[in-house]
Amino acid sequence: MRLVELCRVMGPVEAEVIKNFLESQGIDCILQGQMVQSVYPILVDGLGETRVLVAEEDFEAATQLLETRGDGGSGES
Repeated sequence: MRLVELCRVMGPVEAEVIKNFLESQGIDCILQGQMVQSVYPILVDGLGETRVLVAEEDFEAATQLLETRGDGGSGES
């Protein structure tokens, strides 16, 4: 299974909301970048970014779900 980046968000809370939303729709995802936040709990110059990754075959469906949700995964609500 090949993973692709669905979106990047600032902070773990938003990343968890997106992850839980996608998983409730049957799309598994992985959050990447949380370790940096636990070591350096600041959001400077993209240091606090979390990448939301999904399987390549789920990318289109996940993108449509995020657009339907209203934020398009842009990191802005």
